[in-house]
Amino acid sequence: MTDSASERRHMADVLMNYGILKSPWLRAAIEVVPRERFLHPGVFLDEGRTWRPITAADTDPDEWLKIAYGVGTLTTQLDGHLTADQADEPVMGVPTSSSTDPATVVGMIEALDLATGHRVLEIGTGTGYSAALMCHYLGEDDVATVEVDAEVAARADAALEAAGFSTWTVTGDGLLGHPYRAPYDRVIATCAVRRIPYAWIRQTRPGGVVLGTVGAWPWGTGLAKLTVGGDGTAEGAIVGRSSFMQARAQAVAPLAGDLSARTAYADGERRTRVSPLVLEEWMPAFLAQLAAPGAQFVRATGNDGSPLRYLFDPEKESFAEFLTDGESWIVRQGGPVTLWDDVERSFLAWQDAGAPEIDTVRLRVTPASHLYWIDQTPSLCWEHRIT
Repeated sequence: MTDSASERRHMADVLMNYGILKSPWLRAAIEVVPRERFLHPGVFLDEGRTWRPITAADTDPDEWLKIAYGVGTLTTQLDGHLTADQADEPVMGVPTSSSTDPATVVGMIEALDLATGHRVLEIGTGTGYSAALMCHYLGEDDVATVEVDAEVAARADAALEAAGFSTWTVTGDGLLGHPYRAPYDRVIATCAVRRIPYAWIRQTRPGGVVLGTVGAWPWGTGLAKLTVGGDGTAEGAIVGRSSFMQARAQAVAPLAGDLSARTAYADGERRTRVSPLVLEEWMPAFLAQLAAPGAQFVRATGNDGSPLRYLFDPEKESFAEFLTDGESWIVRQGGPVTLWDDVERSFLAWQDAGAPEIDTVRLRVTPASHLYWIDQTPSLCWEHRIT
């Protein structure tokens, strides 16, 4: 029978060999904290169009440990309620909670630059595994973790207790932080947000760090690492690509209804200077969200099989529809905001600057705005006012 401790050591070796795991204290935590305990009552494995439920009770112990210590993200809840023990066969659904892949978990904890004595706030408890790793080093009294889903929070709290960590597990809206344990030295979010909530900045000590994923699309999102100043602002950079489920309070439902009705009345049309297909690439998608922060990107297929692409901003009642003849693209735009004009200007300026990667983007957060820019490129600057 496979030994859980040997699986933990093996996972630590793999993460070290990839250069992700660097801190001796974090390796010690990984070798002690049993990830499989945080997967109760089970997981869903992606089979393409369906999810196959797997539980420890119905799975060979060796196979269960192999799943628990694999490299991928493990989905633990579908559609905001369904867990693996409630399904007897593969099901369809949308993931709403998960145990994030170990490389991402460890990479983010490493990016916090934790030291003994730090007090940490985690937004998005999930299974509780990452909170357990931090508790092992900092102590359970110096880690608070907030989860919006009461059932997910209860399972995480039980798993943390079983693993020996009676930490501060809170059910609530993580976008509000947890002011009762503030101030914090570090804030880490395991969900994506459209912008960094100012509550996180307010609850962090000057010199402290806020780490979270910004963006509203499933891709084209970036990991922001900000240092909080003594003047109530925070500044830092997008330190790399990052992908997490959207915070539930900010999750956007897929557009429903007839898309042709939404695009029936265009104010103008023209040939594009940049193909809209670049929106399917990571850095251009990130730029698009900076240039048109309320926009949603939709992919569809016409009756003749031709590709259709759209940008919609429901709040501003604006759209951009893209049509192709196979060689070039036409954009039709309608509403008070010319979405594609704004996005295309950013693309062209970015290309003229040499197409810098996402880690060249900097960010400053104030009570009134988010300001993004790329150093030494004055034309690449976006300010999002908070209204």
